[in-house]
Amino acid sequence: MMYRKFKAEALFTGDRFLTGGEVLITDKDGRVVEIVDGSAISDAELFAGTICPGFINTHCHLELSWMKGIVPKHSGMIDFLFAVMQTKPAEGQEVKKAMYVAEAQMVRTGIVAVGDICNTSVTIDIKKDRLLYYHNFIETMGFADSSAPDRFMKAVQVFNDFATLYPLPVASNSIVPHAPYSVSKTLFDLITRFPGNRLLSIHNQENSAENEFFLEGSGDFHRLFNAIGVDSSAHKATGKTSLQHYLPWVLRNQTIILVHNTETGSKDLQYINSFAAKGVSTWMCLCPNANLYINNKLPDIRLISENTDRITLGTDSLASNDKLDLLEEIKTIYDAYPEIDIQRLLKWGTMNGAKALDIDDEVGSFAPGKQPGIVHIEGLTPSGISKSAKSKRIL
Repeated sequence: MMYRKFKAEALFTGDRFLTGGEVLITDKDGRVVEIVDGSAISDAELFAGTICPGFINTHCHLELSWMKGIVPKHSGMIDFLFAVMQTKPAEGQEVKKAMYVAEAQMVRTGIVAVGDICNTSVTIDIKKDRLLYYHNFIETMGFADSSAPDRFMKAVQVFNDFATLYPLPVASNSIVPHAPYSVSKTLFDLITRFPGNRLLSIHNQENSAENEFFLEGSGDFHRLFNAIGVDSSAHKATGKTSLQHYLPWVLRNQTIILVHNTETGSKDLQYINSFAAKGVSTWMCLCPNANLYINNKLPDIRLISENTDRITLGTDSLASNDKLDLLEEIKTIYDAYPEIDIQRLLKWGTMNGAKALDIDDEVGSFAPGKQPGIVHIEGLTPSGISKSAKSKRIL
């Protein structure tokens, strides 16, 4: 059997750094054999910086890649949503080309798996190539209870399109709610009760208007609904944040990835933690560069990290980001919160992401038998990350 041997200044295993000159040994296809003392090994491939497992991007919208640069930065959530809904779609070939370019960037920079939001089946052809693992989150929305059955059946049709790619469709495809403000209770119940729908994702507390819409029944979301012809006049204040409004609707033994969390506060985090005892698993997905692009504001990542380590990372879409590069998300967090240990940040981008997507038996760490991908990060060590740090997949 042919083996490959990798040695760097630091080896990040998926949950911790090794800095004693250890060597990672894999077979020729990148399946991990073992990590050994490297003092007696002279034929290892040598790298400056750090070697780590492939990154897991737990929130992306590959189908929106054609929108790169179209929506102005710092437009705010409401105007961003309005622009996405009202912008005339690009021609088919342009959409396809943009998706291939976007995927190539993810592959090149070390992403090996993606939680991808899908409103249509336009990404199905690119996913047939299997350059990356995709969990397809088939997204649906409908503010009015009366529209729920029709909206849900359209999502089921998209689910069935993607199901043809997988031997066990429910393992890699889910039907999910878009956001608290865009999904009725009736539609949410149809989603959670769809057979096999174990893993969910939702855009959570992405800006202050979302909480205001539920706490007080007022705010800028009424402007959005009016602009798109949806009557929101019957909406009443709940006296709860958006998260506290919908989280009880998630069923026991389901897992939900809460994405963005820009306005998630301490009481929300306590509320989230209380649901673990009820059998509801939650993950907090951070997409800091998208938060800056849209709202020019980051979540309180220090507060979130003090309350949970069930944190993952995402890039969001090229409609709200300049790159689909997970190391750039790590750099942004490190720049704003240098007190957060680099080891934790890398864990969020590797092992935690794999656990959230339920693929940690294959990727996320350098445990023997896994085939996680191998990424070289130049400019990152346990003591710091340079602003010019770059990642590249090497196997």
